[in-house]
Amino acid sequence: MLKRIKRGTLGAARKTGVLSFARQTLWRRRRLLILGYHGISTADEHLWDPELYIPPELLRERFSALRDGGYAVLPLGEAITRLYNGSLPPRAVALTFDDGSVDFHSMALPLLQEFGFPATVYLTSYYCVHQRPVFTTALRYILWKSQDRTFETTGLTAKGKSFRLASASERDAAFVAVRHHCVKQGLTGRDKDDVLVETAARVGFDYKDMLRRRLLHLMSPDEVAELPRDLVDVQLHTHRHRVPTDAGAFEQEIVENRTIIASLTSAQDATHFCYPSGVTHPSFPERLGRLGVKSATTCFPGLASAASKPMMLPRLIDTLATSALEFESWLSGVSALLPRRVIRAHAVG
Repeated sequence: MLKRIKRGTLGAARKTGVLSFARQTLWRRRRLLILGYHGISTADEHLWDPELYIPPELLRERFSALRDGGYAVLPLGEAITRLYNGSLPPRAVALTFDDGSVDFHSMALPLLQEFGFPATVYLTSYYCVHQRPVFTTALRYILWKSQDRTFETTGLTAKGKSFRLASASERDAAFVAVRHHCVKQGLTGRDKDDVLVETAARVGFDYKDMLRRRLLHLMSPDEVAELPRDLVDVQLHTHRHRVPTDAGAFEQEIVENRTIIASLTSAQDATHFCYPSGVTHPSFPERLGRLGVKSATTCFPGLASAASKPMMLPRLIDTLATSALEFESWLSGVSALLPRRVIRAHAVG
């Protein structure tokens, strides 16, 4: 109901010129829209997980809207500095991509080069160094691709069970059971890759083809190193894509992530951070500050202003479910003024 009302309101705002007017206001000029993306499909990934992946043609449409609307796409670091010193240009936007997946290199980078848009990649470094499919996403994808199969989990879960993968609820249950068993057993990344190999064998999925295509991989160290520094900035996203509440473990995640990024980019210390999966905790901002981090982005939608907390910056995660009208309204700033559901799922503690 709320979504239909919002869609109608935005449609009327477009027809009456409100969206065009809003993007030119002083209110909008004092605000920064940080856009967040994850994966860009190389095949059918967006059909499997439309919240995580968008097709490349949609990314092109978004970039065209930015260019045609006269939006100023700034490097993230510059955008944040100018946000707080009051020197933002009209219609300021920053582009961010989470995780550093290999499809950023193959699909997003050519578009960034074509449009001349700078972007920040928040790189999680474990699966960059360990060049295998990311366990959690790969497991979910393998089960999704095997919907005509039954998955027998003896040896892969605490209690062996057969899951009929035609059902989304059964696939979710199988994923949770296998992942929980891996966590409980304290399996390493290499151990979990063996679990993927065994899972693929049991459901008849071609795992060697996944490796050959580098599907659901992160960029390799060489690919990160060759990113054009005048266009792409590599920043912090933890080493293992997790933010433990234990202070020592939290610091280790950041330090290890920063060390690897520095070794790959030969740049100064990374100082901008993105919360993995949008998970936040009241203790994190102070800890990040002690580690020399200057900003941290969340998954809470909104436009950043000078009143925004630097370690809790709002960001719009653009997905396949975001219509062209909704995207335009966020660019103009109008959507930030409309009521929306409160997001609580990514807070812990």
